[in-house]
Amino acid sequence: MGTDDKQRRLINSHENSRGFYLQKFRLYETRSNFYMVGWDKTRTFWKVLKIDRLEPSELIIHEDPTSYSEIECLDLLKRIHEGNRSTGGLKFISRCYGIIGFIKFLGPYYFLVITERRKIGKICGHAVYAITKSEMFPIPHSTLLSNMAYSKDENRYQKLLHMVDLTKDFFFSYSYPIMISFQKNLSSSETGLTLYETMFVWNEFLTRGIHNQLQNTLWTVALVYGFFKQVTLTISAQDFILTLIARRSRHYAGTRYLKRGVNEKGHVANDVETEQIVFENVREGSPVGVSAVVQNRGSIPLFWSQETSRLNIKPDIILSRKDLKFEATKLHFEDLIQRYGNPVIILNLIKTREKRPRETILRAEFANAIDFINKDLPEDNRLRFLHWDLNKHPRIKATKALLRLGEVAINALELTGLFHCQLIPTSRSGELLKLSSIG
Repeated sequence: MGTDDKQRRLINSHENSRGFYLQKFRLYETRSNFYMVGWDKTRTFWKVLKIDRLEPSELIIHEDPTSYSEIECLDLLKRIHEGNRSTGGLKFISRCYGIIGFIKFLGPYYFLVITERRKIGKICGHAVYAITKSEMFPIPHSTLLSNMAYSKDENRYQKLLHMVDLTKDFFFSYSYPIMISFQKNLSSSETGLTLYETMFVWNEFLTRGIHNQLQNTLWTVALVYGFFKQVTLTISAQDFILTLIARRSRHYAGTRYLKRGVNEKGHVANDVETEQIVFENVREGSPVGVSAVVQNRGSIPLFWSQETSRLNIKPDIILSRKDLKFEATKLHFEDLIQRYGNPVIILNLIKTREKRPRETILRAEFANAIDFINKDLPEDNRLRFLHWDLNKHPRIKATKALLRLGEVAINALELTGLFHCQLIPTSRSGELLKLSSIG
């Protein structure tokens, strides 16, 4: 009993710790339920999730409130197997690395899980992963599936979903909120469900059902879509780890030409937040200096569009709607200020001269919008609008163009500043969870 009590106290303290998360799972099935077993990386803390298979049109999920040890969990699975022996018992289905979400088309609910992953980097000791394989399972037992589950329309919707290649440009972390910037991670009190509601979590809709029922995010992963790359470099005999993260917004997203400009909510097409983080590469256990800077790019925040045509490689630009007070444009910049603060510096790279007006139409209207918005802003908070027409310098080599743009970036950083701090390592698995800001 003494050993059991000690293990139970260890489980309870681990569950209440700030850094607790599940990262490995096993999926089982009986005729009436799916069972997902999840555990933490120390194999101390085991949880069980039950998904009802008898209700073909509803999503019913139950999380066992008990926190088990490994031995206790194995004993529970044996009892579930014995209790269902008459209908085939408990069967192992797959090893998993998190739930992507649940979806319903015309027939039953399905759930998507990660079945293979690969590590692509780490931030402050927290691993970042990409998906290498995923699977989708219908939830109801096959004997309960209606004819709709086998219809042409249902099959078509499944194929459309499978066209989204989750192995390309999606990434996630169990313990580091990679959907928000490094600076926000240090200063924000947002956790759990709130983080899934951010603009950079692409499976927010797919996870809404399970989150509403469980009120936690233990079983799901938050997928960010964009780019993640980490390299080591040496400058003046000092080693650094450079991390580049690009996060694409899920709002008003779409392919080129089909999505342009801004919508009524102020969301722009192809909104991408790019973050550069530089860590000192020091020996384990030493304080680590870190700097980070964030930039944003997106479609010009006006109502405009382009007609797609195979015969016209440069389709006309159309100002598709008049917004006399530039309300949508104003909403966009208010959102940027809320996300990043003042000042907002706009670098406009579109053409200033054309034989046949295309981009110049946008340039003039965008300038009008900025002037209109700035009239109502105090001088210190006005939008800074910079024009730099790359096409006016066609003979400039790419390296020189980058140097010119670098000068613009330096001037912008002098106005906005960048984030810098020193991280103090904790004793837990090399993770830098206790953070001491020095600047």
